[in-house]
Amino acid sequence: MTISVEIRKTLRSGQRSFQLDARFESASKRVVIYGASGAGKSQMLKAIAGLSRPDSGVIELDGQKLFDSSAGIDIPARKRRVGYLFQDYALFPHLNVRQNIGFGLQRGWFNPAPRGEPEAVRYWLEAFGLAEVAHQRPAELSGGQRQRVALARALVAEPSALLLDEPFAALDPALRVRMRAELDSLQRRLDIPMLMITHDPDDAATFGGHVLTMAEGRVAGEGSNG
Repeated sequence: MTISVEIRKTLRSGQRSFQLDARFESASKRVVIYGASGAGKSQMLKAIAGLSRPDSGVIELDGQKLFDSSAGIDIPARKRRVGYLFQDYALFPHLNVRQNIGFGLQRGWFNPAPRGEPEAVRYWLEAFGLAEVAHQRPAELSGGQRQRVALARALVAEPSALLLDEPFAALDPALRVRMRAELDSLQRRLDIPMLMITHDPDDAATFGGHVLTMAEGRVAGEGSNG
């Protein structure tokens, strides 16, 4: 994966404002953006995914410009071919596991059928050990199962890259260790490029082929874990 980001955005809340002025380049298949809460990491990731529009700048992924304010380019999120894992997983509470995974394949606002699934959904149900709970809704699942469902939904459309927003923050410490190892193994097996944001140094140590440190809306440093 080659990624180049140079964006600026002013965020306002009441009398307060926050300046996002993020710039970095990487050719690593594993990029970790590390920093404390409030550093601007999530805002930058949402801009890359197309969920938030920068005021100005350029975002380029594998040679394709996803956003270029001067050229009037702003590719819609659904066409950027990136899988996005939200921090709270953002599963639909009224849909079962099968439907949540299949939602990424649907056009428009139609919910997938509660029974039966495309071959791609069946594959991820089996791959993540979710076949036995395919009929259950998110409230009936464990934290690890919810994360697997969210990952399957992100992967089912065969994205060119995976964007992860604090993927282990919602898990208890013991489960965090196990799911970190599972994701590490999965990423190596699929060989899918991954960009993760986190405030946990253990995440950076495990996944950071290229580690960037972010503070006060800017990338303040970088390093490598080999």
